[in-house]
Amino acid sequence: VNLVESGGRLVQTGGSLRLSCAASGLSFSQYGLGWFRQSPGKEREFVAAISRSGRSTHYVDSVKGRFTISRANAESTVFLHMTGLTPEDTAVYYCAAGWTAVSSLTLQRRFEYNYWGQGTRVTVSS
Repeated sequence: VNLVESGGRLVQTGGSLRLSCAASGLSFSQYGLGWFRQSPGKEREFVAAISRSGRSTHYVDSVKGRFTISRANAESTVFLHMTGLTPEDTAVYYCAAGWTAVSSLTLQRRFEYNYWGQGTRVTVSS
């Protein structure tokens, strides 16, 4: 199984980015997907999750209304569209995949995920 994130870069405050995560080696539609982030000196934190069906999503409060998670099962790809970026969003962003039998479930805890990508760095300048 391989998860490869892309799209991270330096952006100014107020800017937007779209992160992508391409998956291979797994039955993509059988997995809930999520994005986490880790800033220097901090623990990895949950950002957003999407269910197998794509009909359910969940976000950490700090990104609600600014970030949107989506998935394209035909392409085995999950996206994170980020708008209104602030320096507090600076972090390495990781995508993750977790098997679940429940198509509507969003996975919000690290231990629920089976596979992780290597991360893509997002830096927001003030």
